[in-house]
Amino acid sequence: MTGLQRVTVAGDAPYDVVIGAGAVRELPLLTGTVLAGATRAAVVHTASLAALAGAVVEVLQTAGLAAEALVVPDGEQAKTAEVAAGLWGELGRLGLTRSDVVVGVGGGAVTDLAGFVAATWLRGVRVVQVPTSLLGMVDAAVGGKTGINTAAGKNLVGAFHPPVAVLVDTDSLAGLPDAEFRSGLAEVVKCGFIADGAVLELLGADPTGRAATTELITRAVQVKADAVGEDLYDTGRREFLNYGHTLAHAIEKTEDFGWRHGEAVAVGLVFAAELGVAAGRLSRAEADRHRELVAAMGLPTTYAGDFDQLRGVMAIDKKSRGASLRFVVLDGLGRPGILTDPDEAWLRAAWAAVEESA
Repeated sequence: MTGLQRVTVAGDAPYDVVIGAGAVRELPLLTGTVLAGATRAAVVHTASLAALAGAVVEVLQTAGLAAEALVVPDGEQAKTAEVAAGLWGELGRLGLTRSDVVVGVGGGAVTDLAGFVAATWLRGVRVVQVPTSLLGMVDAAVGGKTGINTAAGKNLVGAFHPPVAVLVDTDSLAGLPDAEFRSGLAEVVKCGFIADGAVLELLGADPTGRAATTELITRAVQVKADAVGEDLYDTGRREFLNYGHTLAHAIEKTEDFGWRHGEAVAVGLVFAAELGVAAGRLSRAEADRHRELVAAMGLPTTYAGDFDQLRGVMAIDKKSRGASLRFVVLDGLGRPGILTDPDEAWLRAAWAAVEESA
């Protein structure tokens, strides 16, 4: 797959996701379209991405915007109320008005934070996302979910605030550590399990994901775009994108976000597959394919923890409704559904299949 790819996310405010080498060079074109009327821009980034953020600032300044870079901590440490409040103070200092724009440059944590700050400043200003990690490219930057973490759990405070554009520049992946790349692949293979069998075939042929990176990203973004365009507010089809995430978010919270998101999702995918088997909804062979492919990709398939503790965290997951515990499970590859209040024996069987031996 060569050249820039474009995936349109439909809905009340449709936007394009531009994918490929050099996609960030599309930024000046936005000032005449989706950013028309903007005079100021705040570019949110981590210190490690100062060079790229500086280039983005320069491009925006050349286009006539008063742009400034704002530095935030790395990873999940950025997604706190304190950091968000600090950014609100900076936006006030810059005089950012409702016609202006926030630009998020970084991994999934930065795009989550930048989107949330944009959603809440003046009750909503425009945001452009420039994800630099594979995880950010295929998941966090696309879809309009924004959020920060609290002591109660991951992403429990947030807003639905779609970006006006997403620029997925695959050149950014050149310096991404292998562990971070693998983490992003967990969200890619999830899209294969719930919707696009070609993703599973591509990763089966090359579990590193390096041989067909642009195609894998484009396919994963398309899966998300199809769901989000139909269901922005996570009340129907979009929920299926949470496959594997109920246990994953509990692991992240229990580990105080010391586990990479994709690593937790990898375990969550195997758990969800085993839960599907226990409930009689997924075949043994299909569940085994989960474990085998995830392992071949170099991602974890087991976790050492206290299931009772994890279950308590899962009870306040965003997908929960009242006292009901809800999971996304498969009725076969590419056929996701919801399992509400699974039998205790099913939960214990699924946990036994991923519990790491002492």
